[in-house]
Amino acid sequence: MKGMKCGLELHVQLETHKLFCNCPTEMRQDKPQFTVERVLHSVAGETGEVDAAAAAEEAKQTRFIYEGYDTTCLVEIDEEPPHQVNREALRIALQMAMMLGMDVVDEVHVMRKTVVDGSNTSGFQRTALIATNGSIRTSKGEVRVGFLCLEEDSARIVKREGNAVFFRLDRLGVPLLEIMTEPDITSPEHALETAEKLGMLTRSLQVKRGIGTIRQDVNVSVEGGPRVELKGFQDLRRMPLVIRKEVERQRKEGAKPEVRNVNPDCTTTFLRPMPGAARMYPETDVPKITITRKMLAEARASLPEHPDAVAEKLASVLNPELTRQLLHSDKLPLFNELRPKVDPKVVATTLLSAEPEIRKRFGIDVQIPDQVFKDVLWLYGESKIPKGAVFEMLAEYAKEPRDILEIMARFKAVDGLEVERTIKRIIKSKPGLSFAAYMGLMMKKFRGKVDGRLLAETIKRELGNQN
Repeated sequence: MKGMKCGLELHVQLETHKLFCNCPTEMRQDKPQFTVERVLHSVAGETGEVDAAAAAEEAKQTRFIYEGYDTTCLVEIDEEPPHQVNREALRIALQMAMMLGMDVVDEVHVMRKTVVDGSNTSGFQRTALIATNGSIRTSKGEVRVGFLCLEEDSARIVKREGNAVFFRLDRLGVPLLEIMTEPDITSPEHALETAEKLGMLTRSLQVKRGIGTIRQDVNVSVEGGPRVELKGFQDLRRMPLVIRKEVERQRKEGAKPEVRNVNPDCTTTFLRPMPGAARMYPETDVPKITITRKMLAEARASLPEHPDAVAEKLASVLNPELTRQLLHSDKLPLFNELRPKVDPKVVATTLLSAEPEIRKRFGIDVQIPDQVFKDVLWLYGESKIPKGAVFEMLAEYAKEPRDILEIMARFKAVDGLEVERTIKRIIKSKPGLSFAAYMGLMMKKFRGKVDGRLLAETIKRELGNQN
């Protein structure tokens, strides 16, 4: 859009232990085992000023209730200093920098970023600059990536009751990559493409997968106006419409430098003032880390294949649409594991479509474990079940999770002789039907136990014999 400037901020959770302690990073669903109550206050940053966003949050005088578990330690409730930076998380951050062609800093210094909205028990978030000056290729040219940071995730809101906000501490301290692009994005559609490309890069690394593990913020401004940050993207497909509506709003109403929340109808509402440099100050409890040649070599040694190279390989065995879908899904690592043993087209189609189809047909909100996909597809790859049984077995598991071998007993492949005898019997008892009618009857009869191609060939042959 003419006169629009746009940049992205991507936040991705890493699949390691927490950033400043050894606590695990799984999200708990059971009842919390203790609570801690706090009221937070803003403080002056390194410049001696109090950040406007922090002051606005303090003025609300909100009570914060933090819920914890046996997997929560004293670091997370701010009763113990942070431990050393998680070196595994640092290695992943260095790999991300390499994927983006960035300049890695010589020394990593942890900073405190004032946050008094309750999302951190300490009143600040720890963050560290890892690299600068990278880029990503898009159809509209290069988009510069200005900064890559490693930081701790915030606590997650559970509920609000009056003037109290309840947070869960299981997410607090999960390592995050923060990737910030320059305002090189030229249109709402270009923003979506860039977000998807960055998402592909991060998914090639050791990151968490699933809802809530990756979050996108968008910075938007119109010609002559200030930057406005948009938060709350739950579905990337909505990004172009949100940006268009925000540009229209700024041109119509004018804009202030502020943070706005994205609403379900793709409009935005004021969330808080735009934070500034006043909220940053050094973290004195964490020593600096010198980035050595050995650290860089170790990160490079386990660097995954670049998604562009992966795309070329996928295109040699899959059609363009399956390739695109797989690259933008969380199923790519599983596909790569299964592809050497099973027909890649069957693997890709199953991984991408089985769960949506089960939800559509049976109304089951299912998330099939990777091991179940592996078991069923390996059975098909070893010719122990026909192709038609793959989806049927996954659907049966979704309806009632149990051992795959128990489910397999119902879908064991039927040999060709039994198929031929059954078809002859049905044609004899129901003469004169069309090929499609006989095919429907046989599909219902065998329900995934016989490959559809074998059924079709046998029916056509027997109908020919009748003539």
